[in-house]
Amino acid sequence: MNQRERILALLSGGVPDHVPWFGDLAYYAFALEQRGKVPVGWQRTEDYYHYHRKMGVGFYLQGYRAFDALYEGDIEVTSEHDGRVHQRTVSTPLGTLKEETIYLPEAYCYAPSRHMINTPEDLAVLRYWGEHTTYRPAPEEALHRRPWLEDLGIVLCYLPRTPFMELVVNLAGISNVVALWSDARDDLEETLAVMERSSTEAAEAALQVPADAFMIPENLSSEVVGRYYAKYVVPVEREWVGKIQEAGKYAFIHMDGTLRGLMRQVAETGFDVIEAMTPAPTGDVAIEEARRVAGPSPILWGGIPGAYFTELVSDHEFDRHVREVLEVMVSDRRMVLGVADQVPPDGLPRRIARVAELVGQHGAF
Repeated sequence: MNQRERILALLSGGVPDHVPWFGDLAYYAFALEQRGKVPVGWQRTEDYYHYHRKMGVGFYLQGYRAFDALYEGDIEVTSEHDGRVHQRTVSTPLGTLKEETIYLPEAYCYAPSRHMINTPEDLAVLRYWGEHTTYRPAPEEALHRRPWLEDLGIVLCYLPRTPFMELVVNLAGISNVVALWSDARDDLEETLAVMERSSTEAAEAALQVPADAFMIPENLSSEVVGRYYAKYVVPVEREWVGKIQEAGKYAFIHMDGTLRGLMRQVAETGFDVIEAMTPAPTGDVAIEEARRVAGPSPILWGGIPGAYFTELVSDHEFDRHVREVLEVMVSDRRMVLGVADQVPPDGLPRRIARVAELVGQHGAF
């Protein structure tokens, strides 16, 4: 079986010949671009897919939101970038929101230095923005890449994050969200209701894009959002999961933090796949107990912490860990070997290639 046949067999309830191996190389690839090792924009070229084949890694489309936002005439969204600092400004009749991120060259990523939402007054502006935004499908990238997949994997597109998680991850940060929940809960909940109406429209637009699967890219971690998950996140996730499955597609969620406090609740929400499962020693659940913690329903996707692809871990320990994970996955028959959550910039190419060898030796059903 090829990589696409393996993953589709597992997703449809069957058992492939080997444990599927699907790794997220996007962060590693971005670092290669920034170092000049590959051309800028490499991830949008056919050569990026050839690289996956060379390394024996299955591909699933990461980082692509399959919807475009359309703003009414009195809203203006602008961006400025000077090479290190990126600023985005949203201007409305009720006021202006502004965020700033700073590029960290040593980490090949951006870190927030100013969130858009910091005060209750900002929530009114955010509501106006949501009430005056519509969405349309954005199929171009999925159609562009699909011919390159062939036997390599699946097209997976992003829906939005649920409103609460969009605030936590992007717009406000968890500290501001907790402060708003404590000091301006009515305003916060009114804002979440407006955001839900708007983001559900975005989700419905995304589902018109031809894809095999759709992910709600929550970036869940139990210790950050545990107490808020049932009230503010679950109802929206259940609605969107239902829409994904009604469209005949597979529903993924990205959960790359601590697992023990939330994984069973996430599984019971109805997702087909919990992706980026991070086990011990990086996470808080050993691979041997992941199924017991999650329950019987979802496919669990992950298993190799990103740090294991670096020189921080010996070759011997890398092999030992992957063999141990494969032993559990072969027994479970409902898991995908993946990276938890991404191969980092200092990942070793030989480690990426080594996984396919270990799957061949120890991953047969």
